[in-house]
Amino acid sequence: MRFKKLKLGRLLLLALAALWLIPLLWVAVTAFRPKQVALSSSFSLDFTLDNFAAVWAAAPFAQYYVNTILIVVGVLAAQILTATMAAFAFARVEFRAKNVLFLLFLVQIMIPPDVLIFPNYSILKELSLLDTKLGIMMPYFASAFGIFLLRQMFKTIPRELDEAACVEGYSKWQILWNIYFPLARPSYIAFGLVSVCYQWNNFLWPLIVTNSVENRPLTVGLAIFAQSFEIGAQWTEVSAATLLVIVPLTVAFILFQRQFMNSFIHSGIK
Repeated sequence: MRFKKLKLGRLLLLALAALWLIPLLWVAVTAFRPKQVALSSSFSLDFTLDNFAAVWAAAPFAQYYVNTILIVVGVLAAQILTATMAAFAFARVEFRAKNVLFLLFLVQIMIPPDVLIFPNYSILKELSLLDTKLGIMMPYFASAFGIFLLRQMFKTIPRELDEAACVEGYSKWQILWNIYFPLARPSYIAFGLVSVCYQWNNFLWPLIVTNSVENRPLTVGLAIFAQSFEIGAQWTEVSAATLLVIVPLTVAFILFQRQFMNSFIHSGIK
């Protein structure tokens, strides 16, 4: 009976996975098919790379890639720095109202980012940072989720290591970067994956604050490309452009899925 339940559960998971793959497979097949047969119900072996060439020539996707990579890397670097210091303070430094302040940080996890769009936009306007890469990145320099994740990891590290390091003359900064940072590597990998995926797919905030090609990320560039007058409803070009956007993360997951899963398991993410 138990074996039958496991088998049924596996079949259900496979069915859900197949259902999830249908749009992705449709996009992939459409992107490589010629225009005249792209939406045809008949099957054919006609495939072409002309759609990708047309997309690359019609929009500055190379610039979009550069912008996205700079934004993703910049946000991740700032988040690691701020989350590490805040998590260490909450885990190991004693100060007044520490628990209350930590609860306030946790409240930010429950606040949808879209609620803060108007105040963030007003602040960037006052700072003259609209339509800049820094303006896109600034609201994400601190991460409540990252602080929570790293704090939980830091609390599992024995205090005896701190005491031994203090005997050796280490400062708190040296203890943080020479002991806690290396031991929390799985948590950093897990958080890095979440941050990179979120920033790569972020759309609404960059759409609001950017107006120029020099600062648009891939998601905004794809939306503008898909709605442009020249392209209209040409599904082959739109599918090819979509594939250009999602391929980096998809390939990374396929190549490093074991490391991805292990990092989440060791970090305690469920």
